[in-house]
Amino acid sequence: MILDLDIGNTLSKWRLKDSVSSEIRSRGAVWTREEWRPGADIPDLDVVRAVRISSVARQKVLKETVELLRHEVGVVHVARPVRESLGVINGYDDPGRLGVDRWLGALASYQLAGACCTVDCGSAITIDFVLPGGRHLGGYILPGLRLMKESLKLGTRNVAIDPDSEADELLAPGRNTVEAVNHGIYMAAVSAVNRIYGEVCDREGVALPMLLTGGDARVVSRGVRVPHAVWPDMVYGGLEACFPRTAAERAGRLSGSPEVPSPVALEKIRASLAFSMLL
Repeated sequence: MILDLDIGNTLSKWRLKDSVSSEIRSRGAVWTREEWRPGADIPDLDVVRAVRISSVARQKVLKETVELLRHEVGVVHVARPVRESLGVINGYDDPGRLGVDRWLGALASYQLAGACCTVDCGSAITIDFVLPGGRHLGGYILPGLRLMKESLKLGTRNVAIDPDSEADELLAPGRNTVEAVNHGIYMAAVSAVNRIYGEVCDREGVALPMLLTGGDARVVSRGVRVPHAVWPDMVYGGLEACFPRTAAERAGRLSGSPEVPSPVALEKIRASLAFSMLL
């Protein structure tokens, strides 16, 4: 088995993947904590032959996790952003400062789509662009839905936005404080995604496909105006591309990858952007 770990600042997600069939056998998540130890909430390490890690948590958490896993498993791969990999050229002035989750998302999306706008809807919403030919432009970071809600300090942080709500409903004025907060932060998030996508495509003269991932991708997706797909395993896909362990991975087949939607014509993107600027 292969254990893939996506260690975030708040939540650490994991999955077990069969090293022969490439099938996903189980998944789970635990709260990211100072001391990560095996227990009932993580898989049995006795069946694991290799581990692949993406971590944006503090270095102490990553160091202790790697030390534990190397003692129990032996083969441990830790992803790190570099200047160039898999045809993608890192757009940061200091490549090592790019979040590894964003880097893996860019790598996975480029393997799948050739060029892409990737949107990760987690604690923060990150938006990255990779052009045809592999040039990563860099990206944008804005507060995620939960972080925006917490910043308002109005006692609504524990009332989540229903991911099944229709976009028209979420974009309407709220009729109580909870609705007003939820609809306001939703409007801010999806408006930013739509506007940034249009601005960058206009400036670069290219219409890019869009892929969304992260815990809030499903709800943000409802307000995105351009064709897009949701890929929950995008970061895992980056780990597979960087450290292929199965025959399917070596052949470029990434787990859970969606069908990439064709973007709308650049002329339509520019027309929509121009119209929004008039309002």
